[in-house]
Amino acid sequence: MAHAQAQQHPIGIYLKIWGLLFILSTASYLVDYFHFQGYLRWFLIVVFMLLKAGLIVSVFMHMIWERLALMYAILVPTLLLIVLLGIGALEGNYTFFTRGAFFGPAAHVPAQHR
Repeated sequence: MAHAQAQQHPIGIYLKIWGLLFILSTASYLVDYFHFQGYLRWFLIVVFMLLKAGLIVSVFMHMIWERLALMYAILVPTLLLIVLLGIGALEGNYTFFTRGAFFGPAAHVPAQHR
């Protein structure tokens, strides 16, 4: 009876990824330590977060070795979310302009700000 053997990857790959995750986490904490403010702070935090998530998904979930799984697990849901966000934005603009057309220009302003 033949047994299928799972592919084993060298432990060095995992140690390097853990090291990179440690470095990225340290850089993320340094953003707060050096008191970055505004859009630069949020940009750096999001970039480090996405890099860490990408490393975790690609290596520890073995997506780096399976291209079809990468497409189905990462790209398809992302594209669907972008499409749904676009539809929601169009619907929001339509609702905003329809309210303005039927209720007048001040209809979208709350009562406390008139």
